[in-house]
Amino acid sequence: MLFKKNARAVSPHEAKELIDKGALIIDVRELSEWNHGHAPEAVHIPMVRVEEQLHKIPKDCDVIVCCRSGSRSSTVTSFLLSNGYKAVNMNGGMAAWHARGLPVVNSNGVRGNII
Repeated sequence: MLFKKNARAVSPHEAKELIDKGALIIDVRELSEWNHGHAPEAVHIPMVRVEEQLHKIPKDCDVIVCCRSGSRSSTVTSFLLSNGYKAVNMNGGMAAWHARGLPVVNSNGVRGNII
């Protein structure tokens, strides 16, 4: 895998603004983390599955990548950039999203939490 360095990062509020304008948000955490809580608009593609599921990620829109704190998502963002995607990393991940009062739902669609 080839990676670009210095991927652009956005705050959770900037990410929400991009989502409201049509950006896709991909959550790359493990299933157990996702099940406890994620952004309502997010698509779940675990980090270990991103390469095999590239065909599910559109190249014609901004893609926001998130994880719990921003580390895994930074790696995935760099990978996506290297493959021609318009990807940005969400600073602070879902922990920061939740801390700023942005919505989090669990796998049943009701209020969730971040683990």
